[in-house]
Amino acid sequence: MGFNLQNLEAALKAGRKYTYLPFSLHFFESVSSTNQTLWNLLKQGAISGTVVTATEQSAGRGQWGRQWISPVGGLYLSVGISFDHKIDATDSYQLTFATAWGIASQLRQRGVDVGIKWPNDLVLNGRKLGGILTETKVNKGQITQAVIGVGINWTNSVPETGINLESWQTSQDFRPITCLEMLTSIVLLGIESGIECLCQEGVKVLLSRYLDLLTNMGDRVYVNNISGTVVGVTPQGNLRVDLGRDHTKELITPEIYIEPGTISLGYHKSSV
Repeated sequence: MGFNLQNLEAALKAGRKYTYLPFSLHFFESVSSTNQTLWNLLKQGAISGTVVTATEQSAGRGQWGRQWISPVGGLYLSVGISFDHKIDATDSYQLTFATAWGIASQLRQRGVDVGIKWPNDLVLNGRKLGGILTETKVNKGQITQAVIGVGINWTNSVPETGINLESWQTSQDFRPITCLEMLTSIVLLGIESGIECLCQEGVKVLLSRYLDLLTNMGDRVYVNNISGTVVGVTPQGNLRVDLGRDHTKELITPEIYIEPGTISLGYHKSSV
C-alpha cells in the first residue's frame, strides 16, 4: 500500500494548532538520502519548511558518517529550515535536541511512552525506535540553514536492539497510530513544536524539557576507567558526567563534559 500525500495533508491540518513552519511536502518512492535530496531542493530555491519523505533510502546517513539502513516500511523524512535569528554554529545540537524532544512529546501525548537517548535517538522499551541527523549550512559562524533528517521504525525489520512501532502497538490494548501518514504528521508536528520552543522560548526551557525525557539521567558511565554519573547535557550538546559522587578524594574536576560521538551509551536488550 502506497504513501498517500492527501492523507498526510489531512492529518497535518487536523493536528496543527498553529503554523510555525509552512510545510511544503515532497514525496519520493526511493532516494539516496532524504537529507541530500532536500539540500538539492534548497539549492534550487525551495522555501524554509520544505519536507522530503521517501518510501526507502539507498544511502541513508546516520551520525558520524554511519550508514542508516532504510528498508521499506520505515519513516524517512527531512525538513529544511532557514534561520533569521542567530544560532551559533557551535550550538547545532540544539536543533537535534529540539527535534528529539518535540517528536517524543508528540508521541507521548498519544500514549506512546517514548524517551530520548543522548544525543539523538528515540527509544521505546529501552530499544531504538528512531534517530535524528541534523546537517547545517554556516555563514560567519552562524547557522543560516539546517536540514533535519528523521528515521523511525514503523513496520520495517529491526536489529535486536531496535523496535518498530507497529509491533509495539500489537502488544498494547490500544493502537494510537493507525498508518504511516499519521505517524509522519506526528513527526512533523513534533519538529515544528521543538523548533518553535528553541526559537521562541530559548535553550534553557528546551534543555529542561529534553532532560525530562532523557533516559540516560543517573546512568553510570566510565571515562578513562573512572566511573561517573550522567547528570545532564550542556547547551552545546555535551554530556555532563559527575565524577564526585564516587571519587571524593584526589579529584580536581568533579564534573566533566563528553562530546557526542566520543562514547557510546549502548542499549539495554529487552525481552519485550
